[in-house]
Parts: sequence; structure tokens; C-alpha cells
Amino acid sequence: MDPVALPPSHCVDTAGKLFPRGLSAHILPTSATMIGVCMTVLSIGHLGSGGQWRMLIDKLLAVDALVFLVSALLSFISMRSSRFGAPYEARAEVVFIGGLGLLALGAVALAFAIS
Repeated sequence: MDPVALPPSHCVDTAGKLFPRGLSAHILPTSATMIGVCMTVLSIGHLGSGGQWRMLIDKLLAVDALVFLVSALLSFISMRSSRFGAPYEARAEVVFIGGLGLLALGAVALAFAIS
């Protein structure tokens, strides 16, 4: 593949594999939104009665907010780096998916903690 002939929305990584660019433009605002979701659920969680499960869920959501922050930072770096952006974008995607998994785990835990 000739990297010069590729459209601007794609690039070639070091293994010569075609890698779509532009995903970071979606990951960055969505990660910021998901940080807000984690903080909102944390705040709402303090309205009810506390307990051991509530503290565990609070910690899980706080860590999840940090995971989304790392995802947002990686996607920002990938957008700012024109030459080495593809690896950062790939890492941002993996971290973002991990954050979604943690958020889903927190939602399930919260559903069982509410009595």
C-alpha cells in the first residue's frame, strides 16, 4: 500500500496495516461525557443510605472516571500528533472500551445494591 495514495481519513501503521483515523474525534468528547456520567452517578449515590456496597461502587466509579480521563488524554495526543497519532488512537480506543466495561459493571453492582 502506498501511504501517499490513501485518503486523509486513513493512515498506515508500522506493520503496513490500514488504520482508520478520526476515531479520536469521537473518543475525546464521549470520554469527557462519560466522566460526567460517572461523577453524576457518584453524586446521586450519596443521596441514599450508605453501606459497604455503596463505598465499593463509589470507588469503582471514581476509578472509571480516571480511566475515561486517560482515554480522553490519549485521544487528544493522537489528534495533536500528526506523525505518531495512530498508536495513541488505538490505545485510546482500548482504554475507552475498558472504561465502558467498568461502567457496565458499576451499573450492575448499583442495581443489586439498591434495595
